[in-house]
Amino acid sequence: MMVSVESANGLERRLRVQVPAERVEREVDERLRDVGRTAKLKGFRPGKVPMKVVRRRYGGQVRREVISAVVQASFSDAVAREKLRPVGGPRIEPHSLEEGKDLSYTAVFEVYPEVRLRDLDGIPVVRPVAEVAESDIDEMIENLRSQKAQWRTVDRAARQGDRVVIDYDGTIGGEAFDGGHGERVPVELGAGRMLPEFEAGLDGMRAGESRTLQVNFPDDYPSKEESASIAGKAASFRIEAHVVEERVLPDLDQTFLKSFGVATLDALRAEVASNMRREVAQKVRAQIRRQLLDGLLARNPLDLPAALVEEEVRAMQEDTLRRLGIADRSRLPPPEPFRAQASRRVSLGLLIGELIKDRAIVLDADRVRARIDEIAADYEDQAGMARSLRANEQMMTHIETGVLEEQAVEWLLGRANVTETSMSFRDVMGV
Repeated sequence: MMVSVESANGLERRLRVQVPAERVEREVDERLRDVGRTAKLKGFRPGKVPMKVVRRRYGGQVRREVISAVVQASFSDAVAREKLRPVGGPRIEPHSLEEGKDLSYTAVFEVYPEVRLRDLDGIPVVRPVAEVAESDIDEMIENLRSQKAQWRTVDRAARQGDRVVIDYDGTIGGEAFDGGHGERVPVELGAGRMLPEFEAGLDGMRAGESRTLQVNFPDDYPSKEESASIAGKAASFRIEAHVVEERVLPDLDQTFLKSFGVATLDALRAEVASNMRREVAQKVRAQIRRQLLDGLLARNPLDLPAALVEEEVRAMQEDTLRRLGIADRSRLPPPEPFRAQASRRVSLGLLIGELIKDRAIVLDADRVRARIDEIAADYEDQAGMARSLRANEQMMTHIETGVLEEQAVEWLLGRANVTETSMSFRDVMGV
């Protein structure tokens, strides 16, 4: 077998393969003999069909099968001989497939980039240091009260923080439009769930009052149907207010405390503080991880196989559909918004994989067990869920890969240039 390789654009390779005609014809003959042993043709006993009849009846089909098998086998042999690492399957460009002539073709494919890690020491990392203050706990408890707030009807003008229950009818250029009608819709003033002009127009309304509001839709306003887009257009809304309600927060009494499974306010504050400290720790770890991976990428840029990036883009598109609960694959979102993140993921996957191999990082079985227990802790039957996870090969691979990546990040952290900076709880959490 003759093999030659040439580099095309970037990571693309063109592998020319020539297989002797004798090999192809020998395999065709062997397969035809196998067919002849079992062939059932009218006028012949099984296994007694003359070879020339077998060849005439099955020769074309057998040759196509042999050529496909020879191409596949010879491609595998050729890439192994040339020490190439193809990404995905090749595109085959046949040159000669004629009987009696050498089989020749060109396989076009991308290869994995050569990853040589460098500058792993001294990646700069800023570690946030934050204490959970009493005022932070106070604010969190107020948030908990807000989550359990009730709405009470009031006989006064609406103000910020109130909820107004309205009917509305919108028109653009005097014509009704899709989504422009609503009945008994609750609108919380200041929540930002409606357009700012719309919310502001409800301020000061009383039950039974009617108003007409002029609202400009922003240029990037989303629309279900592109043909009926209302982005950038001016609309007129006729509003009728039915009810004005004010938010009533629950007292910090036994009923409130019992809803969180505690008996005293001190116990609630202690539990809230513990949860907040855990959230801070998770946020700090995520920020440190991001800085380390950014530094690893900046110091080790890679040429990426387009096939790997497109595969990751597709996975992200499909994940978006799953999260939206959409089963129709024809509604995949456009690929461009995912491409930068997909490139980052592919680069990091290659770099982290090389780091694990190059530095001989071994999977920590104790960490794997701890991760399984952490996942199972969210379920009522924790032991049963843990057994289910261990029995799921795909899930275990996912868990073990995540643990190995964490170990690789910690390896980088151990060699990083770390400085600390004091921050508030709100700054760390980005609230």
